[in-house]
Amino acid sequence: MEQPRRSPRDWIVDSVVFVFAIVLGLLIFDDSAKASEGMRVLDVCLGLALSLTLWFRRRWPVQLALLASAVSVFSEVASGPTLILILSVAVYRRLRTTLLVFAVNALSLAAYLQVKQQADGPAVAVAAIAIYIATAGWGLYIRSRRQLLQTLRDRADRAEMVARLQAEQGQLRAREEIAREMHDVLGHRLSLLSVHAGALAYRPDASTEEVADAAEVIRASAHQALQDLREVIGVLRAPVGELPQPSFADLPALVEASQAAGVPVELQQDVVGALPDHIGRTAYRIVQEGLTNAMKHAPGERVTIAMNGAPGNGLTVEVRNPAPDRRRGDGQGLLGLAERAALVEGRLEHGRTPDGEFRLSAWLPWPP
Repeated sequence: MEQPRRSPRDWIVDSVVFVFAIVLGLLIFDDSAKASEGMRVLDVCLGLALSLTLWFRRRWPVQLALLASAVSVFSEVASGPTLILILSVAVYRRLRTTLLVFAVNALSLAAYLQVKQQADGPAVAVAAIAIYIATAGWGLYIRSRRQLLQTLRDRADRAEMVARLQAEQGQLRAREEIAREMHDVLGHRLSLLSVHAGALAYRPDASTEEVADAAEVIRASAHQALQDLREVIGVLRAPVGELPQPSFADLPALVEASQAAGVPVELQQDVVGALPDHIGRTAYRIVQEGLTNAMKHAPGERVTIAMNGAPGNGLTVEVRNPAPDRRRGDGQGLLGLAERAALVEGRLEHGRTPDGEFRLSAWLPWPP
């Protein structure tokens, strides 16, 4: 696997480590020891050569640390780079590997004392072991700190990803809400247009005044549909809570608009108290979808709307109209209504009754 290139910070750190290892090794080196000139030169050369390997300590820390354990048996100058390599193993490798390298270097220390035959060997051994332990402990601390920081970064990345996914899901929900609004609003308006246009098509003998009245209604409905479309499209960048929403108080106007289009609508209300906004809005959409389906599938037939309810008992909404033998359409509006009712913990039912009517019924909770 290709190793990442050194950053400027890595070059600075490696340079400082290299110089530090050489200086530390030369300070430990005992030039007055009883050894031949050639052995002292070999000691220094081995230490400097081992120091050069520090430039590759990130790639091969274990291999170089084991090499250092062998070199340090014969070289005191190698003590400096050996400590750095022990530190590198503790930083870049697991605890088990660190303990193994520590044990090998402890054995090399014993071999070194046997080779040098120093009088103060036990004191040197205790001091060297203490330095090894401190170096390895420092390396393990650096490793644990880096792992902690990496864990925090990973958690931050995951939190950012979760937030992004939640935002995307929020956008999808907003688009679904807008799609429902477009279906409910425009579907009703276009159904009114269809009714008036159909009346003109089936009334070729209509007077000029009747044609003008129908054309005016078509023009007004088309203009209102265009306004509704612009209103919905205009809030695509707005929060979902700012979408234009009708209320239960707008229900009489909806019925009057359908009656003006020539649909015989009978509204029966027995509602006591003020409905919560979300319940009233859902009831409005149910009635609107019922009228739209009636105008689409049973044009000209009577539509009966019955609503009753009170706080604590819930609100019942029922829309009935004569049903044709075959119903067309994909039922997306009814699916949307079922979702709306489920969102407010209500229920929706629809289907043909034994007496040949299509019945759309819903029960919505109304807290006391």
